[in-house]
Amino acid sequence: MKKIILITGASSGFGEASAYTFAKAGWDCIITGRRKDRLEKLATTLQTEFGVKILVLPFDVQHKDAVFSAIENLPESWKAIDVLLNNAGLALGRDSFENASLDDWDTMIDTNVKGLMYVSKAVLPLFIQRKKGHIINIGSTAGKEVYKDGNGYCATKHAVDAISKAMRIDLLPYQIKVTAIHPGAADTEFSLVRYKGDEDKAAKVYEGYKALDAQDVADIIFYAATLPDHVCINDLTVTCLSQANSFYLHKE
Repeated sequence: MKKIILITGASSGFGEASAYTFAKAGWDCIITGRRKDRLEKLATTLQTEFGVKILVLPFDVQHKDAVFSAIENLPESWKAIDVLLNNAGLALGRDSFENASLDDWDTMIDTNVKGLMYVSKAVLPLFIQRKKGHIINIGSTAGKEVYKDGNGYCATKHAVDAISKAMRIDLLPYQIKVTAIHPGAADTEFSLVRYKGDEDKAAKVYEGYKALDAQDVADIIFYAATLPDHVCINDLTVTCLSQANSFYLHKE
């Protein structure tokens, strides 16, 4: 029987790369995100190239009712989800606390924290019924150390770290794996979104060193998801060679 992965935020970055990686390995994929056109294009590509089944669920993880409606109304053949990849997330702004935008804070909290919790809560009954499943939460090195002007984003990723630890404890009786993966600097749409479309600012983030790319992280996610049933990577921080942690980055 083919395995199934549900990926949030699959229209770009780590989510899109993960969809390619799992589909290439023969997994059927449920891909979610806000940009329906991108999801549909990705679905067509994956089905054509790899002969797998793809279910497109366009919704925003911020919207609780939309999340639960989508998951609760899954076709029966899609309910045997093996892995949930909570990838949807974003950073907005890079401002000191007193100057930060309340709207930016709200969007990051609603997406990075509440969205992750909504999707997990919606999928869990399917895992609990089977006494099997794997939740992979994408955190950040920003969830390990707080850096200047990272206030709201760092707070949300520290929350992801804490939620992952709590899940791991609470879900032990159901034999559900919980893995948190915390990438460092990665050259995706991340900085373009953070700087609200300012391409020059976004490009400068990755100058002078080789950052991680989306495929690097997708490969790690796939490794964590395909270990033997009794083996679980609980927590993994990954950076490029030029980065030690949230504070130290060597640029040429």
